[in-house]
Amino acid sequence: MKPTILIVEDDPTIREVVQRYLEREGFAVKEAADGPTALRLLRESPPDLLILDLMLPGIDGLTITRQLRDADNPLVVTEGDVPIIMLTAKVEEYDRLLGFELGADDYITKPFSPQELVLRVKAVLRRLKSGAVALAERPLHFARLALDPKTREVRLDNKLVDLTAKEFDLLWFLASHPRQVFTRDQLLDQVWGYAFYGDPSTVTVHVRRLREKIEPDAANPTFVQTVWGVGYRFEAD
Repeated sequence: MKPTILIVEDDPTIREVVQRYLEREGFAVKEAADGPTALRLLRESPPDLLILDLMLPGIDGLTITRQLRDADNPLVVTEGDVPIIMLTAKVEEYDRLLGFELGADDYITKPFSPQELVLRVKAVLRRLKSGAVALAERPLHFARLALDPKTREVRLDNKLVDLTAKEFDLLWFLASHPRQVFTRDQLLDQVWGYAFYGDPSTVTVHVRRLREKIEPDAANPTFVQTVWGVGYRFEAD
């Protein structure tokens, strides 16, 4: 069965070009030109991946992202989060970072190469398929934190922590290499799956969101620690 990609973009030329390139690579493609149509399609049949423009008629891309990632009242119910690649303009840096805060997986800046977008789509879907955890067989247990790669659950003090797919991948990778320091570029390569065109701020935002969920004091983290001038490491309690 072909993976289904939903393109939400109000520019018909961009939609047509992206659709043509994706279908050439074997994907099934659905389209929406505005926010309300996108919400309807998402509810009717959740795609395998969402390509989402931030600036849309009716309902903007950030609102759609927020509804998709709302743990208490999700827009769609699936086995995992629908991965999101955002389409942004260069002047929308604040919105792009906010998109990461809300749980977007990747972004690409307009104008963009359709071939690069296809590579991003393949990379995101490849990470989901592999779980980005190297199919480890055994859960990781620390004094207060437990991670299960099969159920993709994280428990802190035996209480379930609600993480997005990418937050879990990042935490699993760091926790699988305790005390080892990784640069943001290395984390982009290992967790996001691309080394040359990723934005290091992606890592920064995800680390901050992760700390807010698993650290007793996010400003003074004990698990995911910053090694100034280098990167991040996981410190087992």
